[in-house]
Amino acid sequence: MVNLNMIDTQGGGIKRMFEKQRQRFFPMPDYDLSEPERVKLTLRGRVLDERYTRMLMARTDLDLGLIILLDKVQKRQRISTDDSKRLKAASLVEGRYPNLLVAGRVAAAVGEKARHIRDRGLDGQYCEDMVVALVREHQPVTRADIDRFLLDKLPEVLTPEQKLNRIHNLLRKLAETGVIVNRGSRRWPKWIPADGRHPAGKSKETNGGKR
Repeated sequence: MVNLNMIDTQGGGIKRMFEKQRQRFFPMPDYDLSEPERVKLTLRGRVLDERYTRMLMARTDLDLGLIILLDKVQKRQRISTDDSKRLKAASLVEGRYPNLLVAGRVAAAVGEKARHIRDRGLDGQYCEDMVVALVREHQPVTRADIDRFLLDKLPEVLTPEQKLNRIHNLLRKLAETGVIVNRGSRRWPKWIPADGRHPAGKSKETNGGKR
């Protein structure tokens, strides 16, 4: 078997599998060592993330170690903070750890600008400004109104629960800084501007138009 080159005696077979997958622009092999005296290998023969694949086609200078880390990012597998720093230092990923995604510079180079923006989501300050504008224009605004307004604007790499938590934190920040106030209950909030202003700076009129 050795003479026929069917067995690798130098331990290079594993590395060759990684290199072959790289050459085919496919995901890296996955090894499962959870069972004693048994190794499970998974080889994927299809593209998982086109950004990752096109990036490999465009960036032939990347070493195998970086490619393996980026492969984990495309598979939504958590990497260590040190590995995250390594990828960020190489300008290959961005986002708040552990929710990383392919960096905009790389995404733009392979024609994935729109996909990158969807994955990253809109800027936090921009989302805050949008919520404040929504509350001023349509007060009182419920949490359900705000969820419908923001959910599709948050990063696609976040889970639904993480998106809801981010909205909760955004509302808490706006309330704590005195921008908006809840005039409903904690369970059924009704958000209005803290300064009572309506669109165009007009105060709310009651009692037949009297202020």
